Amino acid sequence: MRLIFLGPPGAGKGTQAKRLTDKYGIPQLSTGDMLRAAVSAGTEIGKRAKAVMDAGGLVSDDIVNQIVSERIEAPDCAKGFILDGYPRTVPQAKALADNMRKKNQVLDAVIELKVDEEALIRRIENRVAETIAAGGTVRSDDNPEAFRKRLTEYREKTAPLSAYYSEQGELVTLDGMADVDAVTEAIERVLEKASA
Repeated sequence: MRLIFLGPPGAGKGTQAKRLTDKYGIPQLSTGDMLRAAVSAGTEIGKRAKAVMDAGGLVSDDIVNQIVSERIEAPDCAKGFILDGYPRTVPQAKALADNMRKKNQVLDAVIELKVDEEALIRRIENRVAETIAAGGTVRSDDNPEAFRKRLTEYREKTAPLSAYYSEQGELVTLDGMADVDAVTEAIERVLEKASA
């Protein structure tokens, strides 16, 4: 099973990916984790990424695409993988498609979790209030202003992936505002159809 999750921050992609990882024994691959692993392993591409990151730059699509390409060849990806946070742009999606084609791999599903952004912002506000009331520490990026910024960035850079994957006939859109278990069940139905 090879799967991509799309959706804005807070849509529940990580929660759903964890559930699928636990059930199917396939890894959830995040760009950040893959970059850190490549740097830590000291691979050639990891060294290139480290040089860029150490200089305070953003790692190029070429480097990220190569890291993903290498990672999906790892033995733990033999049964599949879940991509979370990659691709972020249409050029990355096209590079992924090319890489997978070369490996004779296909995506089983691209699942977009649609959510009400204002409801997500209210969730963040409630979470902050509950954390403060409980005497906890609020993360610096866990506030409505920072969250709105992340949503704007998502809309500008990542949301066009929906149209791209829709044009490819690969996109399935689900209601990310539904109960967590209901979303999981809907994803399971999509995966059953894809494997049939």
